[in-house]
Amino acid sequence: MGQKDLLEVVPPFIAPGSSAMIRILELPPGDPGIAPHRHSGPVFGYMLEGEMLFELEGEAPYPVKAGEAFWEPGGDVIHYTIANLLAGRTSRLIVVAMMAPGVEMLTMVSEEELAAKASARIPAPSQ
Repeated sequence: MGQKDLLEVVPPFIAPGSSAMIRILELPPGDPGIAPHRHSGPVFGYMLEGEMLFELEGEAPYPVKAGEAFWEPGGDVIHYTIANLLAGRTSRLIVVAMMAPGVEMLTMVSEEELAAKASARIPAPSQ
């Protein structure tokens, strides 16, 4: 049996009593994805097929391609973008999310907060 490590990180604190959830997400062709949001705990993912644009608060947006892993710390960090970069086909990914007790997996970020933090958002690198 072969194995290949895809990602190793030390996640931030995980609240006692947290639960874990595994979900497959399908992004239709050209889908801009979910509006800016937060997760109550760390999220780990693996791109099954296709390609998405991934953007977290404090980081420049970057593509994640099939066969690549990604993660986010959750908590107060805004998850700005999870968009399908392919106009002609669906992209699929699997995520494992840790959820703090009594908190939903997703909490949407208000327009007021987005406006207040707009100047700190890091643009995508020029190609």
